Amino acid sequence: MLTRIIAVGKLKEKYLEKGVAEYTKRLQSYTRLHIVEIADQKIPEGASSAIEAKILEREGEGVLKHLSPSNARAIVVLDRQGQGLTSEELAAWLQQMMLHGKSEVNWVIGGTLGLDDQVIQKADLRLSFSGFTFPHQLMRLILLEQIYRCFKILRQEPYHR
Repeated sequence: MLTRIIAVGKLKEKYLEKGVAEYTKRLQSYTRLHIVEIADQKIPEGASSAIEAKILEREGEGVLKHLSPSNARAIVVLDRQGQGLTSEELAAWLQQMMLHGKSEVNWVIGGTLGLDDQVIQKADLRLSFSGFTFPHQLMRLILLEQIYRCFKILRQEPYHR
């Protein structure tokens, strides 16, 4: 299975880079992992809602370029308005995708403004990790940990408690 994380913005903090590197290494025996970074757009101070919408649209176009038009792929967008799942439920969802022939799962993390509707509409799952707002850079590390946890749950390996 291919696991692709498409994230708006680059990691800027060393501690996040180290965490991402650790989970990337851990995931090697479970999945092929590709991380794609989409350039985030600079948001001018006091930007109008029209300017913000244009920024979201440009970032969304960047994300959409990396989503293959295949029936063998699933798309998960991280969205505070999405569905909240437990780790076990997320693992079960992932297992269902694999059983239904999905050989690729794309996990999409928006930028500072979130995700454009054109990306959200493509989602097979709108996933909320919390009602809290997390920095999108930190969300990448949290997502990798949860994907790792899902594989551990599916293989009934010790890690998840």
